[in-house]
Amino acid sequence: MRILRPSGEQATERILAAGGRVTGTVSKKTDYLLAGESPGSKLEKAQRLGVAVIDEAQLLALLSD
Repeated sequence: MRILRPSGEQATERILAAGGRVTGTVSKKTDYLLAGESPGSKLEKAQRLGVAVIDEAQLLALLSD
């Protein structure tokens, strides 16, 4: 699972602990964009590429599975 870099160290640590990979750019290989309050152009790119856009609650749900 590849997730665009979330803000905050705790989120990053939890993603890595679950076997995910955290990146700094959106590409067609990105599985999820964790969108915060101001996602900017990365949100537009994710939507254009068909990348799923999730919020913090959805991330926590993914990590608890």
